[in-house]
Amino acid sequence: MASDTRDAEEEYEGGEDRLAENLADLDEELAEQRATALRAGLEDYELDDDDAALLEGLALGEDGIEYLPALPVVAIVGRPNVGKSALVNRILGRREAVVEDTPGVTRDRVTYKAEWMDRRFSLVDTGGWEPDAKGIDRSVAAQAEVAIDLCDVVLFVVDAMVGATSTDEHVVKLLRKSGKPVFLVANKIDDSRQEPEAAALWNLGLGEPYPVSAIHGRGVADLLDAIMKVLPEVSAVAKQEIGGPRRVAILGRPNVGKSSLLNKAAGEERVVVNDLAGTTRDPVDEVVELGGRLWRLVDTAGIRRRVHLQQGADFYASLRTSAALEKAEVAVVVLDVSEPISEQDVRIIDLVLESGRALVLAFNKWDVLNTPHYEDIERRRYLEREIEQDLAHVAWAPRVNISARTGRHLDKLVPALETALESWDQRIPTGKFNAFLSELVNEHPHPVRGGKQPRILFGTQASTRPPTFVLFTTGFLDPGYRRFIQRRLRELYGFEGSPIVINMRVRERRQR
Repeated sequence: MASDTRDAEEEYEGGEDRLAENLADLDEELAEQRATALRAGLEDYELDDDDAALLEGLALGEDGIEYLPALPVVAIVGRPNVGKSALVNRILGRREAVVEDTPGVTRDRVTYKAEWMDRRFSLVDTGGWEPDAKGIDRSVAAQAEVAIDLCDVVLFVVDAMVGATSTDEHVVKLLRKSGKPVFLVANKIDDSRQEPEAAALWNLGLGEPYPVSAIHGRGVADLLDAIMKVLPEVSAVAKQEIGGPRRVAILGRPNVGKSSLLNKAAGEERVVVNDLAGTTRDPVDEVVELGGRLWRLVDTAGIRRRVHLQQGADFYASLRTSAALEKAEVAVVVLDVSEPISEQDVRIIDLVLESGRALVLAFNKWDVLNTPHYEDIERRRYLEREIEQDLAHVAWAPRVNISARTGRHLDKLVPALETALESWDQRIPTGKFNAFLSELVNEHPHPVRGGKQPRILFGTQASTRPPTFVLFTTGFLDPGYRRFIQRRLRELYGFEGSPIVINMRVRERRQR
């Protein structure tokens, strides 16, 4: 996989270039003038309102950094197989959540970005997770608790054709106590003849039921319109705190040493450490001093997992990870070097990338590999190979080799965090970025595709946190070419520890 990506990029390389030297000699004033001229040239192309807003300028804080408010969070809860995932897909307008007739197939991904009437929000799908028939009351209630903790608005989905069950009534008590806005969604009402089934749900005491058909889309627009009236502009749960200590999430699969790392960092026993995987229970949202400055370690264990059933552990870990990332600015993903890098490790790293947060990789239990035993030397060799293969897509993330148990090399964590956050906040002036693009295209033009060669008309950095660049082009750029642009950006401007997003806007020339 990694080698395929590399081959795709090499198609554009054409050997050595003088990009770094040419940009080092750049007259910044002249570069800004050129960028202004390129920007003016865009008037010849069909632009929409979004383009105009982007080109007008960006909302910057006093320090030149754009602060994006934390999106409000809508959580969907309900028994298995009532149609939660179908409703998620309907709201998103695309098939993202897994939908099957088997109850409880929702597993890994739980947070999605959604939009309605120009309002953006996060949608949390709490899944139809059913550990066993006996434990269903407990599991759905625990799930509702999680949702209430994490969101601004709850959508409680009931299968109107089945009616309210004892499990539903159990959850209603929790929802009524929460004080959060709750919308009762009567799903599977496919036509008006079935409306009386929805009316029967008034007895739940959650107010007016909203009759919808998630599969056919009936009634979903009215439901979303009603939600928008009570949804806050900025999340009250995942508040964006400007200033104050930077927010760090310590993530990793069970038993890799997250709690030991937390305790060492805090200098005291704050979290229960046990050899049993997944023993962390108590909320941990601590301000600690590391490297002479304060950091806020955000709550990665704050969801009280009361359902002690292994099947649900991954699901709740995933919810917890998503919740922590909503609140964090940088994630430290802890990996246990004494064991092979697993699919779950890679999945956690991918969640960080998806959330756009800065990233540091902490390789824990390093002291184990420093013993002269043959098997440890062998493990070290395999580890390097695993990093090269499984973590090639995050080769830009700072790596720290630590021992959370002894505290060895913990001091190296702070410079890595500072580097990653600096990259996450980094902005390249428009003049400089366009000079970079024109030099790059000069030396390595995009290949001709179908008799046409797409051109880059203009580029700008739309935002920081993570650095997001927008390219106005005359045609689609190959994914390999976009990766090549990303790689050269990293080589010239660093961005160590931060994902880079490159978006394209393909625009056609105006008809005269």
